[in-house]
This record gives sequence, C-alpha cells and structure tokens, in this order.
Amino acid sequence: MESIDKSDLSKCITNILIGSVLAIIITLILLLAFSAILTYTDVQENTIQPVVIVITVISILIGSGISTRKIKKRGLINGGIVGLLYVLTLYLLSSFTGSGFELNVYSIMMVVAGMIAGVLGGIIGVNIGK
Repeated sequence: MESIDKSDLSKCITNILIGSVLAIIITLILLLAFSAILTYTDVQENTIQPVVIVITVISILIGSGISTRKIKKRGLINGGIVGLLYVLTLYLLSSFTGSGFELNVYSIMMVVAGMIAGVLGGIIGVNIGK
C-alpha cells in the first residue's frame, strides 16, 4: 500500500473540500436556473425529481473532476469522497433548515448516484490531467 505524507494528505483534503464546495455552488446555480424555468414556462412539476438528480450528478462530476485533476492520483477514492461529502452536506443542511432528514428510496438513490458520479468524475479528472 502506498504511503501518504502529510503534505500530500493536506493537498488531498483541501482539493476534496474545494471540489465539494464547487459542486454545491454549481448545484445552486443550476437549481436557480431550473426554478426560473419552472416559474416562467409550462414545464410540469413531475419533472422536478429527475432534473434534481441530473443536476446533482452533473455538479458532482464537475466538482470531483476538478478536484482530482489537481491531485493527479487516486481518482476513484477521492472522487467518491467528493460525491459522498456533497450528499452528506446537502442532507445535513436540509435537516437544519427544517426540511428534515428522511431515509427513503429517493435518499438512498441520491447517495448512490452521488458516489458513482464522484467516482466517474474522479477517474475522468485524473486522466484529463495526464
């Protein structure tokens, strides 16, 4: 197993946090745009859940890709951590805002989708940097 020195670990943690924050910012921007579309067009409300999942996946892909591109190694693990951290942050924020935390099929699907998107983004980010 490859050993990690303190400077590598610090760099890795910093880039994972940057990737997660970037993914959340991208999500907020895309959700704001989608809410404007919902408000000013005749888009049906039954599209909300699939669009939120797509926005989440796109945001995590971008965040984990950028994060691992800077790290240049362990894209699978680091990208998965970005996805997991993103989803956990959103669930913690929703529980604090009064929306409540509920473990159901949708939330499990979001965690799995977030981790898969993170892993894929991590792999892509590491390979783009080469």
